[in-house]
Amino acid sequence: MDLISLFDTPKPVIGVIHLLPLPTSPRWGSSLKEVIDRAEQEATALAAGGVQGIIVENFFDAPFTKDRVDPAVVSAMSLVVHRVKQMVGIPVGINVLRNDGHSAMAIASCVGAQFIRINVLMGVMATDQGIIEGDAYQLLRYRRELGTDVKIFADVLVKHAQPISVSKITAAVHDTIHRGLADAVILSGWATGNPPTTDDLKEAKLACDTTPLFVGSGATWDNVPQLMQYADGVIVSSSLKRNGQIQQAIDPIRVSRFVEAVRLDIANRKKNLAEEQILRSPTVSIG
Repeated sequence: MDLISLFDTPKPVIGVIHLLPLPTSPRWGSSLKEVIDRAEQEATALAAGGVQGIIVENFFDAPFTKDRVDPAVVSAMSLVVHRVKQMVGIPVGINVLRNDGHSAMAIASCVGAQFIRINVLMGVMATDQGIIEGDAYQLLRYRRELGTDVKIFADVLVKHAQPISVSKITAAVHDTIHRGLADAVILSGWATGNPPTTDDLKEAKLACDTTPLFVGSGATWDNVPQLMQYADGVIVSSSLKRNGQIQQAIDPIRVSRFVEAVRLDIANRKKNLAEEQILRSPTVSIG
């Protein structure tokens, strides 16, 4: 998958909109307007801050079901994502937690979203929702049935979980790409707000080869230069919230600061590469 053709940059920053509790969730506040208003505000803040993509997810619906969500959740998310897409001119993705790839694919296909995130596409994971099995077989066939080209961004050894099947990053990445046909791979730390280690990112990048690798958690403007040594993009939410608090709304100032840190890192890498190429160039003697 070509990141430039989708995000108009080789190193995209994807901001996450954590939707307020949706209908049927334990903390549902009985006001879909409140959910939509918050999502619109956060979409505006993310776009104004310079992110190149947005993921909308039902983060505050916890505790999550491990498979299909209630139809009311699908309806609400469809409406919200449609509104977000009308407001921003950047690619929008969907993550239906905990692992409802079919609903995410259906919503994306209907509203014209460009990609979805799947927490467990391949393998078997022990999670706080119980045992979750990847279902790439059904999801890829469903995408074909819908006649859509929605991209699948798949987590490998996803956070808040322990692998029961493949436990090695290289093998998990290889299976996710070559047997699960993921368009991009996501590597996170052990939990929300925790980054993957540099060693894990390096191993995952080698296994990914030309398939894009995203950091899926724990990125800040301080550590993003180290993370982007091996990652092709970053998915970020916690550090963009007011005061860095997960319950708060997106802060446009923090978004701008994060995006600028990534921009400077890319510029520095280009500069260093150009200087290395000059040093390697053979000198020409005249005489």
